[in-house]
Amino acid sequence: MPDRFANLRLIRSLDPERDHQRILRLSSGYEFPWDYVRALEFALFKTYCVPSISGLLAETGEFERRAQKRYDDTALLMAELVDHGYDSPRGKEALRVVNRLHGRYDIANDDMKYVLSTFVYEPIDWLTRYGWRLLTEQERLAAFHFYRAVGARMAIRDVPDTYEGFRAFKRAYEQEHFVYHDTNRRIGQYTVDLFCSWYPLPKAWTSGAVRALLDDRMVRAFGFTAAPPWLGPLLRTALHLRARAVRLLPPRRTPRLTNDPDNRTYPGYPRGYRPSDLGAP
Repeated sequence: MPDRFANLRLIRSLDPERDHQRILRLSSGYEFPWDYVRALEFALFKTYCVPSISGLLAETGEFERRAQKRYDDTALLMAELVDHGYDSPRGKEALRVVNRLHGRYDIANDDMKYVLSTFVYEPIDWLTRYGWRLLTEQERLAAFHFYRAVGARMAIRDVPDTYEGFRAFKRAYEQEHFVYHDTNRRIGQYTVDLFCSWYPLPKAWTSGAVRALLDDRMVRAFGFTAAPPWLGPLLRTALHLRARAVRLLPPRRTPRLTNDPDNRTYPGYPRGYRPSDLGAP
C-alpha cells in the first residue's frame, strides 16, 4: 500500500526557512490541492471587503467583463511561483507580469501587503478547520517565508519579519478596513455569480452556500443577506466528512498546480502557453 504519510515525514525533516519553496509545493500540490484552491478563492474574496481594493477592481471593469479570465490569470500566476519557484525562469516571468499589471494603478502599499497576507493565513485557517490532517509548524512557517520572499520581489514594503507579526498586521487591517461600500457589493456579487457558474445547481443554492461560509464581518462588508442559520453547520459537517474520506485515499503521485484540469480559460495550461500570455486583455 502507498505510504499516506511519507510526504508528512519529509516535510517534517525540512527547514521551513531554507526549504520553504519545496515545503509549500509538497503541501499545496500533493497534500492539500483541493483545499488550497478553495482557500485561495476565499482569500481573494475576502480582499473585496476593502473599499479601496473593490473600488480599484470596479474601476478596471475586469470583473464585469471577464470575471473568469481574471480569476484564472490570478490563480495561474500564483501557481507558477509555487510550481516552478519564484526565481525560476517561469517564476520570474510570472512576477514580471504581476508587477506590470499592478504598475498600471496607484495601489497603496498596505493594500498590497494585506492581499499578500491572505495568501499566507487563509489557507492555514481553512486547513485548520477542514484539512484531512493538521498542518505542521514547518508548513505554516514555510508559507510565511515563501510569500514574504514573493512580496520582496513585488517591492511590497514593510512586511513583518515574523509569522506572528504578519498575522497581527492582517487582523488589525481587517478590523480597520472591513466596512460596507457599494463597490464591495458589486465585486462581491460578480464573484458569487462566478462561483455559481461552476456548478450545475440552482443559483440560489450555490449563492447560499458561499454566503454560509463567510463570517459575519464579511457579510456586513458586502451588504449581503445572511444565509439560513442551518446551512453553515451543514456545509461544515460536509467538509469534515470529506476530510475523513480524503485521509483514506492514497497519496497523490503528481502535483496539481499549473496542470489543474479544471482551468476554464486556458485548458491544458501550461502546454502552449507562457506566463507572459496571462493577464493580457
